[in-house]
Amino acid sequence: MAKKKKKYYAVWKGHHTGVFEKWDDCKAQIKDFKGAQYKSFSTFDAAKRALKDPYKDHIKKKGVKSELTKEELAKIGAPNLNSIAVDAAVSGNPGVLEYRGVDTKSKKELFKQGPFEEGTNNIGEFLAIVHGLALLKKKNSKRILYTDSRTAISWIKKKTCNTKVKRTHKNKPLFELVERAVDWLNRNEYQTVIVKWETKAWGEIPADFGRK
Repeated sequence: MAKKKKKYYAVWKGHHTGVFEKWDDCKAQIKDFKGAQYKSFSTFDAAKRALKDPYKDHIKKKGVKSELTKEELAKIGAPNLNSIAVDAAVSGNPGVLEYRGVDTKSKKELFKQGPFEEGTNNIGEFLAIVHGLALLKKKNSKRILYTDSRTAISWIKKKTCNTKVKRTHKNKPLFELVERAVDWLNRNEYQTVIVKWETKAWGEIPADFGRK
């Protein structure tokens, strides 16, 4: 008998969100939750990346291919290497969080923070962007900033960290950093252009931690 392939479950809306390795754990998050949004993936990394996109982007539609065509790739073009890229990594949900920023071309690490307890990927992505903005402003740099998180970009525009994670004694240092980041956004103006990294066209963002 063929061995059953392992699946990973991304939950966009549920009692708790994140990536779950067992169906029973996923089921517990969506049971009795009105409007639950979830989908299975063949790898943990694919599920993790999917959470950074709107749920509707991963609903299979008749006649729509998931791979980009040559025309679409040509339209997107190549990434601007005169830039920095940021990303976050979380073990668990919430779990141990780290984030960093790198030079897009060389992948040289420019900053790294963590580990912090009881964090989420969205919090990490948000903090990474703010850290990058502050760094580029300090250096008076005109480089753009890449992130693969639409959620974090929306939080930056609203100048708030719209997380549902509750503050505890364990994640106090993380929330203090979040408060500083929100304060920075409200006190500073910046010229840096924040751009969504096109993972389907370019592969993993250079700041990815590579934890598959």
